[in-house]
Amino acid sequence: MNFNFQNKVALTLFLIAFQFSFAQKTGAGIGSEVVNVVKPYTPTISDAFKVPETPVLDDEGNAKKENVKYSIFSFPVASTFTPSKGKAEGVERTKRPHLYNNYATLGFGNYGTVNGELFVNQELGNNDYVSGMFRHLSSQGGISNVELDDKYYDTGIDLSYGVNNKDMSWNVDLGYQNQIYNWYGLPADFGSTITADDRSSLIRSMEPQHAFNAFNAGGKIAFSEGILSQATLKFNHFADSFGSVENRFYVKPTVQFDVMDEFIKTNIIVDYVGGNFEKNYTNTAAVKYGYTNLGIAPSFVMLKDDWTLNIGAAVFFSMDNENSKNKLFVYPQINASYKVVGDLMIFYAGAEGDLQQNTYSDLANENPFVSPTLDIRPTDKQYDIFAGLKGKITNNVSYNIRGSFKNERNKALYRSYDYSETSTNEPYAFGNSLSVVYDDMRTVSFSGDLKAAFSENVSFGISGTFSSYTNDIQQEAWNLPQVKVNSNLEVNITPKWYAGATVFYVGERKDMQTNLLFSTTNSAPISLGSYFDANAHVGYKYSDRLTGFLRLNNIANQSYEKWLNYQVQGFQVMVGANYKFDF
Repeated sequence: MNFNFQNKVALTLFLIAFQFSFAQKTGAGIGSEVVNVVKPYTPTISDAFKVPETPVLDDEGNAKKENVKYSIFSFPVASTFTPSKGKAEGVERTKRPHLYNNYATLGFGNYGTVNGELFVNQELGNNDYVSGMFRHLSSQGGISNVELDDKYYDTGIDLSYGVNNKDMSWNVDLGYQNQIYNWYGLPADFGSTITADDRSSLIRSMEPQHAFNAFNAGGKIAFSEGILSQATLKFNHFADSFGSVENRFYVKPTVQFDVMDEFIKTNIIVDYVGGNFEKNYTNTAAVKYGYTNLGIAPSFVMLKDDWTLNIGAAVFFSMDNENSKNKLFVYPQINASYKVVGDLMIFYAGAEGDLQQNTYSDLANENPFVSPTLDIRPTDKQYDIFAGLKGKITNNVSYNIRGSFKNERNKALYRSYDYSETSTNEPYAFGNSLSVVYDDMRTVSFSGDLKAAFSENVSFGISGTFSSYTNDIQQEAWNLPQVKVNSNLEVNITPKWYAGATVFYVGERKDMQTNLLFSTTNSAPISLGSYFDANAHVGYKYSDRLTGFLRLNNIANQSYEKWLNYQVQGFQVMVGANYKFDF
């Protein structure tokens, strides 16, 4: 062992000495060397083992679960506490008002005015009922500066019977109406070409009274299931005291069904009107008319997010029965709406058209001073393009702003007849009646309305329309105002007292009339001044059955002309009562 150790030590010393001597020798003279770098050095960091911050413990099965057993020792505890019984807080309940099935109204006013209504409704069983309505409004006249009788009567009665079942409901209606009016609107210069005595004699010989009689029957049926949704049927017979007769038949079934998740609704229309006047305005020939309009109007509604789109069209085939002329009409019926800001602002737009069946009955109800010598034809409402905004300013205030452009052919306009002062004239041929003329017109209109319910006791509304007319045939849009404004206010003052007011303004209109004794050419248009009318009412609820009322009309006492030479009654007062009852 010692030998080996010594040998190793000697060998180690020898190697150290040899290395030292070699280093000294080479270091004595350092020569120049060229070093070529083949690749730059790119250091890398080797992955290092990191101790996790949260050690993983694998102690499943190491902890021994012990079963713990425990028991509760119960024993009674004496208590002298006795809780008091609770008492429900009383809630004041409002008495539910009783709804009466019947009512009667009766009122009297100046100008000999009488207004009466009677409505009765009786349930015959669980699902059927019968009802009736009687109404009467009359005045004995008395308008200042009117030389002819100006009284009028309007009396009507309607009866109805209906059945409401789970799967079907239907009703039938019958009605009769009698109206009596007078052509009292003589021109301002009437009788200027004859002596005062002849004028007075001519006026006394006039009998301007005329009457309308209407009988109507109809019904409606609706189904909760099935393709046929509902159907409406109407028949109207209209006649006057000068031998004029008109009959109208109208039926409109509605079918609806689903196609590819879309709801399709289709209206089918059959509209017939036929009638005759015994003579025309010049007493030269009778006037007969008859039209049958057959139409179909399919439509479907698309709902997506805030959009609602109703797409449809209407196709009418119109037959002129007297002249053997047939026409085909196609109309758009499209409208859409978009909720810009929920219910606060809704934008809507559309284009709609229709074929309007004009009738003697409708024209006479709108203007009872037309002559029984009219030209009756339908109006072709080619399109009405409109757009607007509607919504709510607050929960109690709503608005609607709309603009439209309308194109119509054969639009009916009221225009005063030309006249002569001849004793052989009919009582409507002294310049005291109106005709119906037709024109192709374009109308641009802007309208807006605002409704507010400030509380349960106060409500207010105002609306207005501005219109501009372009005519192709007539000189003016006869008797159509450019501006119309109306407003109303209703107030419940106390639980017993209530009041309200209505105000409306109608702008200037145009009419034209020629005295044929002076000229055979048309005169210049005549301006009918604008007018403002204010009405008010107040009522007192004596009981839940009996209510008294006071109505004031034309408070400003204006003698304006609604039609040329037709002044209205001045300040009007009516006092009356309404009584509700059950059988």
